[in-house]
Amino acid sequence: MLDSEGQVRIGILGTARIAPAALIKPATKSAEVVVAAVAARDVTRAQEFAAKHGVARVHDSYESLIADPDVDAIYNPLPNALHGKWTRAALEAGKHVLCEKPFTANAVEAREIADLAAKSDRVVMEAFHYRYHPFASRVEQIIASGELGTLQRVEAADCFWLPKFSANAYNYSLGGGSLMDLGSYVVDMLRTFGGSTPEVVSAQAKLRGPQVDRAMTAELRFADGHSGQLRCSLWSSDPPHVTAKVIGDRGELRLHPMVPFQQFSVRSADSHRVERFFKARTTYDYQLDAFAASVLRGEPVKTTAAEAVENMTVIDEIYRAAGLAVRKPA
Repeated sequence: MLDSEGQVRIGILGTARIAPAALIKPATKSAEVVVAAVAARDVTRAQEFAAKHGVARVHDSYESLIADPDVDAIYNPLPNALHGKWTRAALEAGKHVLCEKPFTANAVEAREIADLAAKSDRVVMEAFHYRYHPFASRVEQIIASGELGTLQRVEAADCFWLPKFSANAYNYSLGGGSLMDLGSYVVDMLRTFGGSTPEVVSAQAKLRGPQVDRAMTAELRFADGHSGQLRCSLWSSDPPHVTAKVIGDRGELRLHPMVPFQQFSVRSADSHRVERFFKARTTYDYQLDAFAASVLRGEPVKTTAAEAVENMTVIDEIYRAAGLAVRKPA
């Protein structure tokens, strides 16, 4: 049951660096969410994290936190290969789940979790935070309006420099790789703006180690005939940037590479303009609002477990096309 004040009490699995930005800071601005507990394999780290961020309770194991009757929902920012295992455990304990991307290690595991979620009355949401920001809805609205005409090509990229090669992102056994990390956003963006789940035509990887991609490119084809391109990297000559380009036969929309979730431009037969969202709240604020609204009032979410299956299917197909093995659950 939710607490008497109608708040969602969330427990955090682990002390991942993303947790303060993705959950703790947004929760301080929400009347509907409280971060109630944290657990870590090293209880000292959990205690230090709790003290720094004002979290009331500390658990010395993930199992203990999931079993806590005063926790309604779990935030799962664990390494990629552990997402499925602990989302499954949380669902079996009757908890709602906000799971960091990528949803699971591969599509097979994603289907297993989606089937379990469908049989429950719990909210299971993948944390593609950009999808909940007003800019994303506006981009989708423009595409649907026909202003750009018939879609011809959709391109998206997410590139970063991560020179710490001991990081989990480079560890195959933990579900590492640039496609699993930043590329999962790119696949979701291509699916969202492209209007469907595409087929993979070809893919090329640049490797950091056996089976681990530091960079990935892929060519895609959508059912309606338009093409797509994915680019992502954790270490390459590409400078850090996030962008997308939607090309139609009557116009083109581009996300700004430095402030992609705050500004985009549109060139069409009707206009040439820039739309800005600098006064909007953070993507993480909107994401947490959506999660709480779904738990408390049953409002639908955009990044469901079923959608995650589609995303993981494309990721797996890109790995196979690049001659690499799909990731495995830990």
